[in-house]
Amino acid sequence: MPLSKDNVEYIIRNVKLEDAEVLLDIERSVISEGEYFIVVSEEVEKKPLQEEKERIQSVLDNIKETLIVAKVNGVVVGSIEFRSQTRKRLSHTGSVSMSISKNYRGMGIGKALLKALLEWAEENPLIEKVSLGVLSTNQRAISLYKQMGFLEEGRLIKEYKLTDGKYIDDILMYKFVQ
Repeated sequence: MPLSKDNVEYIIRNVKLEDAEVLLDIERSVISEGEYFIVVSEEVEKKPLQEEKERIQSVLDNIKETLIVAKVNGVVVGSIEFRSQTRKRLSHTGSVSMSISKNYRGMGIGKALLKALLEWAEENPLIEKVSLGVLSTNQRAISLYKQMGFLEEGRLIKEYKLTDGKYIDDILMYKFVQ
């Protein structure tokens, strides 16, 4: 079992349908922080558990998608997901999203999740390009993505408007895996 920077043992594994409830709780918690996602709390607080189960089943049924979780002491504390594109000319690409419970950030778990996802993508002959969008204010995530070989592809200026009227750029990043 690998150890985090803080010597916490964790497991990285593929998602199971029974992870739905805890993944939904993590999503709601991270989004409620209001810092890292384009989604706001009101958009997910009433998301039904069945919808989360259907999302997980959809990923499990698609060879071009994956959802990987990190567990500490038997509890899922984070996840990373790769969603493929459906259009034929984009079928070699997909996008990444990651969520880690606040108390488990900065331990190396995000890096382990990203590494596992990239290994999966490199082994999948249908995937050539892994893309993501990250808020320009999320310096910790940007640093991790750069460390893992992602490059900035572009920037959507003032793409997101916060409730206080401030704007945030969306940084588009990518990595070729084939």
